[in-house]
Amino acid sequence: MHKDLNHLWLPYTQMQSVLAPDKAVKTKECNIILENGQVLIDSISSWWTSCLGYNNPFLIKAVTKQLNTMPHVMFGGLIHSQAIELSKKITSLIKNDLEKVFFVDSGSVSIEVALKMAVQFWINKGNKEKKKFIHFKNGYHGDTSGAMSVCDPDEGMHSIFGNYLNKNFFLDLPYNEKLENNLENVLRKNKDKIAGIIIEPLIQCAGGMKIYSPEILNKIYQLKKKFNILLILDEIATGFGRAGTMFAFHQSIAKPDIVCIGKGLTGGIMSLSATVSTKKIFNAFLGKKENIEFMHGPTYMANPLACSAANATLSYIKKYNVLNKVKKIENYFSRNLPRFHKYTFVKATRYIGAIAVIELNDMNKIKLNWLRKEYINRGVWARPLRNVIYFMPPFIIKKNQLNKIFNTTLDIFDLWKKQNT
Repeated sequence: MHKDLNHLWLPYTQMQSVLAPDKAVKTKECNIILENGQVLIDSISSWWTSCLGYNNPFLIKAVTKQLNTMPHVMFGGLIHSQAIELSKKITSLIKNDLEKVFFVDSGSVSIEVALKMAVQFWINKGNKEKKKFIHFKNGYHGDTSGAMSVCDPDEGMHSIFGNYLNKNFFLDLPYNEKLENNLENVLRKNKDKIAGIIIEPLIQCAGGMKIYSPEILNKIYQLKKKFNILLILDEIATGFGRAGTMFAFHQSIAKPDIVCIGKGLTGGIMSLSATVSTKKIFNAFLGKKENIEFMHGPTYMANPLACSAANATLSYIKKYNVLNKVKKIENYFSRNLPRFHKYTFVKATRYIGAIAVIELNDMNKIKLNWLRKEYINRGVWARPLRNVIYFMPPFIIKKNQLNKIFNTTLDIFDLWKKQNT
């Protein structure tokens, strides 16, 4: 094991066989600079967070000012102007009667909060039996216990925890009439047990970058209304322009009860997420009865430093018309993804907003590690996932950098083809 790893435990990594790590020492705009001086174009925005690039002066200025004023204060019994301003900005952007913001530390925790909020909503309404959820194949919602219970239990990362987790209703997305009828039947038979449906709108990210049409989300929303259950949308990866609109669900008619947001919220400066609910949900926690208030409170909830980064991020998105930049990236993907169709090992390509996906017929761990290394050797930071190569670059990326990412992929595919013929 490399000496730098003597006291480190890396995520999703077999530490016994891990290769010598690449050490990042600096970032700038869309680039990661390694200790050896190599410059990598970041094609995935550091796990989809650094949507405005690294060291963005607009964000750095805001965070530096807050650092010198009040880096942290507890959010229990105290509030502060950064959280107040941010709650107003989020609700004005998300719309759809989503008016109440509960701040948390990470995306997984925002899912935990959403699930707890949904269950306690029904308890406060006098129904203690509605504590199950419907979730879908290829879904991923985080690594904490509740979040894992609504991930794909078969194809996901958490299959070994199956007996430990709560059992929910796991279904296929309603891609066709038969599957739609199946969803409706499950709801009809179990409506007294089901608290809500949870889903990533329009694209299931970590579950394989599966894109689906707004019509499917519309169908789910109609059934949610028919059977009077809650709809939780996981916009952690798709929010703030990544899918082409400010939030992915804005491309549908769906009106969720709860939405989880994070990742790009702070522009990649630091961790901050939120669970946003309607007044209907919020009002169920008001009253004189004991224990009906919402029992959750992260220590670093609404950290002022993180809130200042988020406020600056949302101001930047509005001031510099970032959605227009996303549209240009989407147009680039539309024009250039067909270049990969000539390879027999490419199963499909797809895109939405600033997300591009190349799905391969097969991918084992050896090939996965080879691909990652080839990208690094050619000056691109990429992290192929399962059998897909995906790109989710910073919104400020330049055309020549996109060309570099795509041409590098073509070169790697040519080498792959040569090695296998």
